[in-house]
Amino acid sequence: MNYLSPLDAAFLRMESKRTPMHVGAMMTFKLPDDAPPDFVRKLMEQMRSKPFMPTPFNCRLARTRLSRFAPAWVETKVDMEYHMRHSALPFPGGERELGVLVARMHSHPLDLSRPLWECHLIEGLENRRFALYFKAHHCAIDGMGAMKMVQKWLSRDPNDKSGIGPWIMAMKPEQSVEVKNETLLQRFQRPAAVAAEQARGVRDLIRGLNKMTRGEDSGTRAALTTPRSLFNVAVSQQRRLGTQILDLNRIKAVAKASNSSANDVLLAICGGAIRRYLEEQNALPEKSLLASVPVALMRAPDQGGNAVAGFVVPVGTEMPEASDRVARISRVTTRSKDELMEMPPAALSQLALLGLAPFVLGQMTGTLPKIPPMFNFVISNVVLSKDSLYLMGAELEAMYPVSFLFDGYALNITLVGYKDRVAVGFLGCREAIPSLQRLAVYTQEALVELEKSVGIGGPAPVAPKASAEPAKKKSRAKAG
Repeated sequence: MNYLSPLDAAFLRMESKRTPMHVGAMMTFKLPDDAPPDFVRKLMEQMRSKPFMPTPFNCRLARTRLSRFAPAWVETKVDMEYHMRHSALPFPGGERELGVLVARMHSHPLDLSRPLWECHLIEGLENRRFALYFKAHHCAIDGMGAMKMVQKWLSRDPNDKSGIGPWIMAMKPEQSVEVKNETLLQRFQRPAAVAAEQARGVRDLIRGLNKMTRGEDSGTRAALTTPRSLFNVAVSQQRRLGTQILDLNRIKAVAKASNSSANDVLLAICGGAIRRYLEEQNALPEKSLLASVPVALMRAPDQGGNAVAGFVVPVGTEMPEASDRVARISRVTTRSKDELMEMPPAALSQLALLGLAPFVLGQMTGTLPKIPPMFNFVISNVVLSKDSLYLMGAELEAMYPVSFLFDGYALNITLVGYKDRVAVGFLGCREAIPSLQRLAVYTQEALVELEKSVGIGGPAPVAPKASAEPAKKKSRAKAG
C-alpha cells in the first residue's frame, strides 16, 4: 500500500455528495482536414487500448480498518470501458449544449471504490469539432500535476497520429525492487527523519507567519476580517459553468503599463468582473473581497498528489478605479510570493495543512458556512503550453478548467494559459449564483476597463468564445 500524504488525505476527507472533491478540464479540438466520419470512435478505441493514466490512477483506495485514519492506494485492474466514456451533443451542438453537459457531468461524485478518474469523449460539436472532458479526485492530483499530465497526452506534432500515451501506469520496476529490499533499520529511520524535518518546518512556519501578518499590505492580516458575500453560503450538489477567452498579448500590455505581472492583471480582471456582478445584485460589500491564490511547489518529475501552498489577496472590489485595483494587488502578491519563497519545503507543507485544516473540520462537522470566511473564492492560474498541441492530429482549440467547490465557498475561478490566450473557467453553485455566465462576460469588459485606466486604447468588448449559460440581454440598471 502507498499511503496518502496528509494534504492529499485532507481533500479526501472533505468529500461529500454536495461537495465532490474532483477537479476537471473541458478541452475542445478541431478535427483534422482529412478526418474520417468515425474519427472520434477510433480515438476512443485507441484510448481504451492504452494505459494512458499514470499512478495513482491505476489504484483504488484501500478498504481496511485503518482507512478512515490513514487512507492508502492499492493497485487494481482498471476497467477502461467504465472510465472511458463516449457521448454526443444534441443538435445544434453549440457551446451552450456542451457547457450544460459538462456542468452536469461535473456535478456527480466519482465512485470512491474505483480508480478516481473519468474521461469523456464528446462528439457532435459544431464547426467540425469535438470535446474531451476529464475529471479526477483532488486527493490524487492538483492543477499543476494535471497540466503536466495533459502535456504528456498531447503532441506538438500535427502529423503524430499515435493518440494518447502510451506510458506505464504502474510503479517502475527499479522502484519496486528498492521498496522490497528495504531493511528493517531503514524502515524505522525513514519516519524518524521525516518527523525531524517536520519539527523544523513548524519552527520555520511560526517565524514565517509572524512576518506575514505584519504591515498594511499583509494578505494574511486581511483574511482575519474577510467580508461575507453572496458567494459564502452553503452549496448544493449541482453546478454551473461559465467560460471566456482573453487575449494574452493585451494582458501583457496592461502588465507592462502598470508595472505589474500578467497574473496580477488577471486577478484585477476577476476583481473588476466580480465588482460589476455584485453591484448588479445589490450585494457589493464595502470592504474588498479576497481571493485565495494557490502556488505550485517544487515536486519530483513523476510525483502525483498535491504540492501546493498559497496566499490570500484583496482583489479590489471596493475600488472604482481599475488602475488602483491592479496596483494594490501587485503590492500584496509581490510581498506574499517573496515570503513563501523564503520558507523551506517542510514549512510550506505545514502552511498548506494549516490553511486547509479549518475547511476540513468545518466540512466534516457541517459548520463551514456558519463560521466567518477566511476568503471569498479561489483563483488559480496555470500555463498549459505556448505551442499548439494535438491529439491524434486534432488541434487543441482551448482548454477550460473546471474546479471544485466546498461549503461556504460557492465560486471557484481557474485560468489556463494556452498559446496567446487565457481560458477562464467560472464554476459556481447552481442555486447560489444566478446568471453565472455574466461573470465570464464581464471579464472581457474588465480588461477593456483596465486598458483605459492605464492609458492603453483597447478594442470594444466582444462576445465570449464559449458559453455554458449565455447572459440574456439586459439594461444597465441594477438587477435585483
